[in-house]
Amino acid sequence: MRNSGPLDGVQVIELAGIGPGPFAAMLLADLGADVIRIDRPTGAGLAPAPPTADVLNRGKRSIVLDLKRPEAVEALLALTATADVLVEGNRPGVTERLGVGPEDVWARNPRLVYGRMTGWGQDGPWAQAAGHDIGYIALTGALHAIGPADGPPVPPLNLLGDFGGGSTYLVIGILAALTEAARTGRGQVVDAAILDGTSHLLAAIHAMLGSGRWTDRRGANMLDGGTPYYAVYAAADGGHLAVGALEPTFYAEFLRLLGVDEDPARQHDRDHWPELRTTIAAAFATRTRDEWAAVFAGTDACVAPVLGLTEAAAHPQVAARDSVVEHEGRLQPGPAPRFSGHPVAGPAPSPTPGAHSWEVLAAAGVDVDALLASGAAVQAPVPS
Repeated sequence: MRNSGPLDGVQVIELAGIGPGPFAAMLLADLGADVIRIDRPTGAGLAPAPPTADVLNRGKRSIVLDLKRPEAVEALLALTATADVLVEGNRPGVTERLGVGPEDVWARNPRLVYGRMTGWGQDGPWAQAAGHDIGYIALTGALHAIGPADGPPVPPLNLLGDFGGGSTYLVIGILAALTEAARTGRGQVVDAAILDGTSHLLAAIHAMLGSGRWTDRRGANMLDGGTPYYAVYAAADGGHLAVGALEPTFYAEFLRLLGVDEDPARQHDRDHWPELRTTIAAAFATRTRDEWAAVFAGTDACVAPVLGLTEAAAHPQVAARDSVVEHEGRLQPGPAPRFSGHPVAGPAPSPTPGAHSWEVLAAAGVDVDALLASGAAVQAPVPS
């Protein structure tokens, strides 16, 4: 079962991959699109979990096609004839060599939006090089800016590159291209590169750098832990509190609730920052994380406990929003954003690879028996 959403009626073909491509297709499925995932006979490689437990596959239908076989390629082209979007995350030129590049699908369906997800982009001297999130964000300057002043840069999981600079921008591009295709009847390639998207996410940092309000050093700026009122502090039990008291009124409230005798007017006195950081750290060290969390809960001091993934699911605000939910014994994020016209029914299941091969291919008018007999397609066993 799929969730309904604003993309009801939009069909997406996803060529199985890892990371940002599958996450982008999951976002489209969460928004109501009918996502048909083309799985490989041998699997996609570095999947984060077994297929039916992989959250990135939720809400999709799966067919298995061996795209090294010409009859499987023809079956895929038949599917694209009525689809709205194709998503692929291969190196530049791979789908062209397979016979399912943009020109191949536009010959069947000129209005199809062709979404391409790469790290480096479709051109440039590094376009054909292998890579992962950490390398992509390293070249943008983003990784250099994250971490302590006296230590190496710290990878921000794969949230900033793969999913922030990659998947999110691919989905934005697809939605924009769908809007234009509806108006003109012509599809186009969406070239979404993690390098480009992550660089774009740094817009505000570049603005501050250009105006002299940001220094190109780690741990020396307003948003990178350089200021004592936008930083993380240890509590008495080893837990941590995140402080983001930037605005003067919020900063004054923070000082009041923390119980320290500091002049709020000295908030931006850089010469005073080392002493201020020591004072704040000493105050936080007098109570446990949860004791401080209770002090600051619901106030304008802009302080929050640093929670683990399991803890986060149980936090009252997270639970009230169903931001993280339990499904079949596992935690996963709820769909986002929310729409007033489409109440969320809960996470949709993730399919077994090939679970929908027969129904999808038959609906496209393909000779399914011949494909299954030759091994060009695979239908997963139906559970008894």
